[in-house]
Parts: sequence; structure tokens; C-alpha cells
Amino acid sequence: MRSLIERLHREHTLSPDELRTLLVGCDAEHLALINQKAREVAYSHFGNRIFIRGLIEIGNCCRNDCFYCGIRRSNRNVERYRLDKETILSCCAQGYELGFRTIVLQGGEDNYMTDERVVDLVSSIRKAYPDIAITLSLGEKSTEAYQAFYQAGANRYLLRHETHNEVHYQSLHPESMSLQNRLRCLYDLKKIGYQTGTGIMVGSPGQTIEHLVEDILFIETLQPEMIGIGPFLPHHDTPFASEPSGKMEQTLLLLSIFRLMHPKALIPSTTALATLAPDGRERGILAGANVVMPNLSPVWQRSKYALYDNKASMGAEAAEGLRLLEEKLDTIGYVIDKSRGDYEN
Repeated sequence: MRSLIERLHREHTLSPDELRTLLVGCDAEHLALINQKAREVAYSHFGNRIFIRGLIEIGNCCRNDCFYCGIRRSNRNVERYRLDKETILSCCAQGYELGFRTIVLQGGEDNYMTDERVVDLVSSIRKAYPDIAITLSLGEKSTEAYQAFYQAGANRYLLRHETHNEVHYQSLHPESMSLQNRLRCLYDLKKIGYQTGTGIMVGSPGQTIEHLVEDILFIETLQPEMIGIGPFLPHHDTPFASEPSGKMEQTLLLLSIFRLMHPKALIPSTTALATLAPDGRERGILAGANVVMPNLSPVWQRSKYALYDNKASMGAEAAEGLRLLEEKLDTIGYVIDKSRGDYEN
């Protein structure tokens, strides 16, 4: 096991069989070793800097019905909301004043949020803040829409593929959605010129080691600039309400594998990790992550963007809690970097 970790550290790749061995046989001692190696790689490229992004959850209306998601169309118990343009721009202003130079607009796939409205919103943010990076996470769109958003001023796009296995994908999504279209979107984004992010839920219902190997190999082929790895967390109003959460240890193992395979990637320590355990964000950073995304959304709306139960959105997970975040990072030897934090080839 140690030799596999050393080789992954040195060569940034392993064969499928070696990846299976690592995923199946990594005990606590070897998890600590691979986390250390990943941390060293991240430090060699980024030092002890952690990039921050201001997350604005622009709405929880969604036309999709993904079986794992708390804002799925069929959930009649969620209180729906949409932030208007003025509120979103106010959140951007707050973030800019706090020092954020990347803004992330995330929301459900909302039919109200037409391509024209997204273009208008992105254009307005770009005009007001020409020096920031604008990241979108608004789901599957047409090639033409992605091109229009890019021309309006968007720089990055986050779209996790969740699983690269066709059968597993269909077990997590309704028939109206397809893995083929999700992958089409990702390749479109790369071709257009976005800094593109994808990733997986770790421990999602039905996930196997073979699925994880397939995901690792797909991401190795795609070469995204951003990789999002977070544990599956159930929501009480979904078909997967009684399914167990993804495991912290497996999530940290995969995070470190991706750091070693993609040394320059932008890898967040996700809110889901911070929800899974009080020290989850710090453990993610110590496993090789180099990004955190404090919440800039209006405080009174945050609880409504409930993709899973008990989502962390206050304290060090909130934009207004930057000082607390600084203190927590300082305890593990890291500092906040308020620059755009672009991917560098």
C-alpha cells in the first residue's frame, strides 16, 4: 500500500487495478500517509494559502427530480424562493467589500431563470466588478447558452457529474435525465474555455468501488480545473431519506487521490464535509483541498437551500464569519487568500 501511495505521489497516476487496491485496502495508517502526501503536493503549488469564494444560492426552484436532492421538483415541503437581481447584486457588493474576488452563483435548474436572465445578471456583475471571477453552477444548459454566459463574462462553471457509470447514474436520477447529456455539457464547457469543475458524491446509494474507479479515470481524461468531492448526505424528503451518509474517511481518501493525480487543481473542502463533522472542513484541507466557499446568500434564505439535512451555512461557513474561518485555518497552519485564485497551467 505504501508503495502505491509513493508511486501515485511521484507519477500522478495508477492503473485501474492499483486504484481498486488503494480504495479497498487503505487503512487508517495509510490514509494518514496519503493525506500527508496530498498536503505536501498542495503546499508545493499553493503554499499555505486557501482561496475563498463567495457562494450566492440564487434560488431553490428546480425542474429536475434527482432522488438524492432536497430541492427536487417533487418535494412539496420545501419553501421555494428566488433571489431577484437587486438582491444578488447586493450580495455581490457585500462580498466585494469583504474582500472576495470570486463570486459563485448556484441554483436549481429553474425554468424562470432563462438564458437571457442569466446573461443579464452575469453582464451586470461583470460591469460592476471587472476584476472578479464569476463562477456559475446552474446545471445543464445548451451549448449556445454556455457560450452566451461565457461571452457575458462568466469565467468558471461547476457541474458535478456525480457518477460516470450509466446504470448508477440512472439509479440516482429520473428518466428525463441522462449521463450522456451531463457529459456533453462538461465537454462543451471545456471547449468554450471555462475553468470547468466536476466531481462526485462519495457514498451515494448503490455506489461501488468499480464506480469510483470509473469516476477517477473519467476525471483523469477530462482534466477539469476544479474537482468537487463531497460525501452523500441524505435529505428527509427524498427517496433516499433512510440511506446512510457517505464516510468521512473514504471522502478524504478520494480527495487526496485527486490532489495527487491533479496537483494544480482547485479542490474545495466542501460544506458537506463541514456538515458531516465539525472539523470536516479542516480535515479536507489537511487532505489536499485548497478552496473554501463561505455563504454570501441572505441569512434568512440559507436554510431553504437544503440539498441535504442539517447543511452548515453559518459560523465559519458564512461570509460574515470570515474572522472565525481565519482562526480555524490558523489552528492548522493556513491563511485565507482573497485573490481570484484562478487555475494556473
